[in-house]
Formats: sequence, C-alpha cells, structure tokens
Amino acid sequence: MQNSEALTLTAALLAVAGELTQRIHDGVVARGFEGVRPAHGFAFARLAPDGATVTELAAHLGVTKQAASQLVEEIVRKGYAERRPHPLDARARLVVLTELGWACTRAAEEAAAEVVRGWGEVLGEAEVRGLTARLLRIAPGGPVRPAW
Repeated sequence: MQNSEALTLTAALLAVAGELTQRIHDGVVARGFEGVRPAHGFAFARLAPDGATVTELAAHLGVTKQAASQLVEEIVRKGYAERRPHPLDARARLVVLTELGWACTRAAEEAAAEVVRGWGEVLGEAEVRGLTARLLRIAPGGPVRPAW
C-alpha cells in the first residue's frame, strides 16, 4: 500500500470514529440526558457492570488519577454515578453507575445502533457485518479511550 493510500485509509477511519462519537453523543442528548460529554461515555463503559475505583478508571481512560477523580466528581454531582464502599478493600471506594447512568448508557447503545443501521443502508447489512469482522481482526485489545 502506498503512503498516500495509507493516509487516505487513516483519515477515513479517524473521520468515521469521530463522526460515530459525535452522533452517539448527539443521540444521548436528544434522548434527554443533559450535561454529559463524550468522555463520560468512555468512563461509563468501564464502570459497567461492576463499577471501578478511581485508579482503575484512570488506567482505563489513560489519564492521571487526579483527572479521573475530577471526572468522577462531575458524574457523581450530575447523578450518573455514585461512590460506594469497596466490597474487598475497606480503604477504597467503588464508583458505580446509578439508574440514571444506566439509562444514559442504554441511550448511547440505541444511538450507536441507529448509526450502524445507517451504514447498513449505504453499504448493505452483509458488508457491514464483513467490515465488523475485518475491523475486529485488527482492533487492539484493551480499553477504548477518548482522544483527549
């Protein structure tokens, strides 16, 4: 593959990822969830299903513990998460999604499904399934992080 072809592919993938993130966010807001940012969704993905400590969340997001603490404070204040005693470590606090956080997560899943259905209208469902399979072969393991 020529450098120019690689650059074209890279730009297309980044554009699709950015558009997907924005459309999921727009879908969440359209469903009545206010005060959320795309970064919150990346945090919610780590907090579901069993919660996480601030340290675990920081590692997942690729940020400092202080930055994760600020994000947790924000989502707790907005009612999307709450702190609970950690069941295995009396010194730690577990951050878990509230019912509002779970509802917001479901809204994000619905918005993502709408976007993918749109891809199916353009490419056809079989091609979207094939694209999914190919991307899964090259996608790195581990957390999906926001582009800070």
